[in-house]
Amino acid sequence: MSNNTNRRDFLGFSFAAVAAVGGAASLVGMKQAWDPLPSVLAGGFTDVEVSTLKPGNPITVKWRGKPVFVLKKTAQMDKSDRDLVIGTDRFTIAIGLCTHLGCIPAWKTDVWKCACHGGEFNASGKETFGPPPKPLELPPFSLKGTKLVLGETGPEYEKLKNAKA
Repeated sequence: MSNNTNRRDFLGFSFAAVAAVGGAASLVGMKQAWDPLPSVLAGGFTDVEVSTLKPGNPITVKWRGKPVFVLKKTAQMDKSDRDLVIGTDRFTIAIGLCTHLGCIPAWKTDVWKCACHGGEFNASGKETFGPPPKPLELPPFSLKGTKLVLGETGPEYEKLKNAKA
């Protein structure tokens, strides 16, 4: 290029520079629009401290808009491949939606009962009576000490997911 830049070349270079800056700004805006909101990211994980649970009394926590049942089993409750074992304690973790039509079962002494069609699930989340075709589903989770983190997959989740229902 010569040292003598005429007005037409200057305007061309200026237009190219403005177009490049505008294009870069548009890409940044598009990326921010595609990223999930911080509130959505925060809602993806739920922490549950399981050391404070009382045996035989399940709690229900909300994870991604779904109820999740966490039950610390008593010594009298059946052992299962679906049990999460922490020390000497056994826990059942399950998404609290009936696998038949998606109703929310209620805990009755030692089973979850679905009022809609009479389905029952035992303390391990396995279907024992009625129309449910399969056990309660297992939410993805990881274990950090005695804290259960729902929404994160860990080795404990993989082990239970691959266990026989």
